Amino acid sequence: MFSVRLLRTSASRQAAPEASVATRTRPFKPRRPNISREHPRKWNRPLAFGVLQAYDEALKYIKTDSETLKAEAQQLHASLQKEKTAPEPDREAIHEMERKLGILEVQSQVNLPEVRWKVRNGMADMSTAVDRHIVERRWREEGRLDELMERIHQMFVVPDVVPHLHPSLDLRVTYPEHLVERRHNGESSKRKHALVEPGTYLHPEQTIEPPKLYTDVFHTDTRFYTLLLLDPDVPDEANGTFQTYLHWLQPNIPLSALSPSPIADMNTHTEYIPPHPQKGTPYHRYTVLLLPQKSHISVPVFSRDQRHGFSVRDFIDTYDLDLSAGGGAFMWREVWDDAVYVVFQGWKNRGTESRRSQTGMRGQRRGTSTSSSCLRNTAII
Repeated sequence: MFSVRLLRTSASRQAAPEASVATRTRPFKPRRPNISREHPRKWNRPLAFGVLQAYDEALKYIKTDSETLKAEAQQLHASLQKEKTAPEPDREAIHEMERKLGILEVQSQVNLPEVRWKVRNGMADMSTAVDRHIVERRWREEGRLDELMERIHQMFVVPDVVPHLHPSLDLRVTYPEHLVERRHNGESSKRKHALVEPGTYLHPEQTIEPPKLYTDVFHTDTRFYTLLLLDPDVPDEANGTFQTYLHWLQPNIPLSALSPSPIADMNTHTEYIPPHPQKGTPYHRYTVLLLPQKSHISVPVFSRDQRHGFSVRDFIDTYDLDLSAGGGAFMWREVWDDAVYVVFQGWKNRGTESRRSQTGMRGQRRGTSTSSSCLRNTAII
C-alpha cells in the first residue's frame, strides 16, 4: 500500500508543472458580461421576503404609492383627452394638464428600486421620462456638473471664451490613453479611449486624432447644435496679448434624448486640427462648446488662415446662437512637449503631400531643422 501511494505522489509531482503551465496560459473568461444596455439584467431584491420586516414594509409602501400616482395619472390623461377634443379647447388648461401629467409619470416610478437600479447600472432608457429625470438629476446633483463648472470658472473660460455658460446637456470627452505612461507601467501599447476629467492635463500625442464625444441629452425633440473646439491662449506677439484659434467646427448637429452616442460624422465641415501649444507658453485651455441653434444655419468652411483670431462672440452674434438655451461644454489643458513637433510636421505636410512625395526624405531632414521659434510663435497651420 505504501509503494502505491509513493508512486502516485511521484507521478502527480511530474504532472503538476504541466498542469500549472496550462492553467496560467489559459485566458480567464468571466461567467457573464458586465451589465449594459447590450447585456441587461433584472433587479433582484437583496433580501428575501421575511428576512427584515422593515424592508418588506418599505417596499410595500413604495409600490402602493406608485399605484396611487399611476391611477391619478390615468384620470388626468382621460381629462386631457376630453379637453383636447372639446369644440373650443382651453390651450392654457391643456398645457397645465400636460405639465402635471409629466410630473405624475415620473413620480409614479422614480422611487421604485428596480427603476433606480437599472439607471445606475447603465441601462437607462432615454425614451422614458423617469429614466431621463434620474440621469439628469444624477448629473446635476452628484458632482459631475459642479466639477465642470468649477474648472470653467476657476480657469476663466468664462468670461475669456464666452460671457456666460449654463449647460443643459451632459457632454463627455474621451481620448486615447497616454502611450508613454502605458509602457512605463508595463501595459500593452494598444490604447483604449479613456474618459477625460474636466480641466485635466493631456499630452499632445493623445489629441492627434479627434476625440469621441458622448452626450446625455434631456429633451425628446431634435434640436440643432454647433460644435466648436477653441484655444484662447495662442500668443499674439504683435499686440502683446492672446488670440483664439479655431481647431474644429461642425454646425447643424441634430441631438435629442434618443440620439446615439458617441456623436457620428463630426469632421465633415471645418476639419479637426490637433492641439499644438506653443513652446514657452503657459498651459492652453482647450474648450469644447456645443452651442444651441434656433434653426438650421449655413456656415462657410473656415480656411486655415481664417482660424487665427477667431471671435467666438462675433460667431454667436452672426448666427444667432442662443447661450441662454444651455448646450454643452468641456475643457482640458495642454502644454508643449516634444510630441508637438510630430503634430506640427504631420499637419503642415498634409496640404503639401504631392510636393513631399517628390522631395522624399530630404523634406523630412529639412523639417528636423525647424527652429523652436517657429513652433513658439505660430500655430501649425
